[in-house]
Amino acid sequence: MVAGAVFLTPASAQTEADKRKKQFNLESGLALQGYDPVAYLTQKKAVKGTPANAFSHQGTTYQFANAKNLETFKQNPAGYEPQYGGWCAYAMGATGEKVDIDPETFKVVDGKLYLFYNKFFNNTLPKWNKDEASLKQKADASWTKFYKTDGV
Repeated sequence: MVAGAVFLTPASAQTEADKRKKQFNLESGLALQGYDPVAYLTQKKAVKGTPANAFSHQGTTYQFANAKNLETFKQNPAGYEPQYGGWCAYAMGATGEKVDIDPETFKVVDGKLYLFYNKFFNNTLPKWNKDEASLKQKADASWTKFYKTDGV
């Protein structure tokens, strides 16, 4: 029985990594288009990471501006990962769709990183700000349709 449990753990971890790769916004396998997830919360700005400071968490690769941010992330990955897998928070709430983002258009609320689409004269951050509470509630519900964290 114990051997079976030990055998299932790697399979479960692999399944979680596969789910994340399928549902998270990963350009060429890279989260946040290479921006540092820690810098958004600690420096309150979008800072490009470097390949020299890359780290893969459950199949999702992040890059960091420096070794300190990398170590900070390793201590609490869930505390720095973007909401909704790095997809546009506004689109997730308004239409329940996965829409790409501009990594420099973001908002941090209650220690959580939200990213937004901002191209072709369409910045969705102001739209999110007009109805944040309702859109966040809808986005939370929409994201669970794409990505369930409680099982496969």
